Amino acid sequence: MRKPLLLLALAAAAPVAAQQNFDSVQIRTVPLSKSLAMLMGAGGNMAVSYGADATFLVDDEFAPLTPKIAAAIAALTKNPTRYVLNTHFHGDHSGGNENFGTAGAVIVAHENVRRRMSVEQFSKVFNRTTPAAPMIALPIVTFTDQVSLYQNGESISAFHVNNAHTDGDAIVWFRTSNVIHMGDTYFKGRYPFIDVESGGSIDGIVNAVDRVLAGIDNDTKVIPGHGDLSTKAELAEYRKVMAAARDRVKKLIADGKSLDQAVAAKPLAEYDATWGSGFIKPDLFIKLIYASYGK
Repeated sequence: MRKPLLLLALAAAAPVAAQQNFDSVQIRTVPLSKSLAMLMGAGGNMAVSYGADATFLVDDEFAPLTPKIAAAIAALTKNPTRYVLNTHFHGDHSGGNENFGTAGAVIVAHENVRRRMSVEQFSKVFNRTTPAAPMIALPIVTFTDQVSLYQNGESISAFHVNNAHTDGDAIVWFRTSNVIHMGDTYFKGRYPFIDVESGGSIDGIVNAVDRVLAGIDNDTKVIPGHGDLSTKAELAEYRKVMAAARDRVKKLIADGKSLDQAVAAKPLAEYDATWGSGFIKPDLFIKLIYASYGK
């Protein structure tokens, strides 16, 4: 039997809320088509497909935000959320899984998402341990290459991109509405976090963007993992910066530069003021790229 999401979320929120206060967070709804919207809160951007069939949600942010997310969805449709697809395993994209799963949603993700969520994860970069997720929060439908769903008059394709932000990234293409959700393979106008410890790499980021650019047109609406709704032109600019970062750090490595020397060289100096203004600062970004090559 379905349990109300509000009650479930309040029960699950206590330990997380003690670490971060979500009281002031508002969920903003950005309409994209007659049956699709982007939701923005305090974590990775979400997408919700709604209509006569069922409700399909891409990512679900942090557990304490579930009541606000559910309220935003309820303003669009009375149908319950039947499916939740995680673009990867990080908690700002999958933290609401337990609440939505307990309420009856089917959690879908790449098989590496389930594998990583099933065990404790430790990040050296942030010196943070994430415990294994409860069984109800784990994806129960997994895929290795791609999976398709058809509902609300929408053709939805989710496909895996190798070793980009993590080793379990999925990009979700709403073909009918001409909208694509890129998860954290795309941080709009900012240096991205590349989770090298979890299989991410700068080469994978560039390859993922290339694959998307080859399949979309100038009218495609691009949902980044973080940042406002974007366009193909803005994604192409991101690709330019990512390729420059890749090539310049690779050259420093080929020239025998140490990590400290590579950071001190400031190979992306002309981009740092703008692209380094997010939570991934220029020095850390160079270190992550350097680490992408096993250095």
